[in-house]
Amino acid sequence: MKPETLRAFLKQGGVIAYPTESCYGLGCDPMNRAAVERIFKLKGRGAAKGLILIAANRNQLRPYATRASIEAAWNKRRWPGPVTWVLPAAKTCPEWLTGGRGTVAVRITAHTGAAALCREAGMALVSTSANRSGDSPAKTAEECSVLFGNKVRVQEGRIGTRKRPSTLIDLASGKVLRK
Repeated sequence: MKPETLRAFLKQGGVIAYPTESCYGLGCDPMNRAAVERIFKLKGRGAAKGLILIAANRNQLRPYATRASIEAAWNKRRWPGPVTWVLPAAKTCPEWLTGGRGTVAVRITAHTGAAALCREAGMALVSTSANRSGDSPAKTAEECSVLFGNKVRVQEGRIGTRKRPSTLIDLASGKVLRK
């Protein structure tokens, strides 16, 4: 899809399914509340958990996390890669991304396809596993098509080689929340 077409689709509230490090993810424009709510509905899950955002670079994370925390996470030398950091949310971060907390989970992805999507879209993307809550995540474009039909635009591609979702670490405490 051409970058301007992808950007327009996302800005209008579109939801995409795309390959990530370990599975297919569902994504949308994080600033579009209706699109985020569509993802919660597609998954059959509430907003209390919050969402992960992926980006191609640090600049794409600035509307969501504080600049100092993004730089502190960057200095841990785990990005780009399969590590998601829980950071203090920026004042511009919508509450529908945080699950009601003052933090947001973000990752600069090393998955070439997912990073390319973020670059093409010109923004960070919501990144939550492509599945119904409690079920195993989709691993192929075909599985996504069966699960969600025409409710999402499925991006072809290969998932990475990771067997598990990204590691989730709270920057403030250093506590590993998910291995």
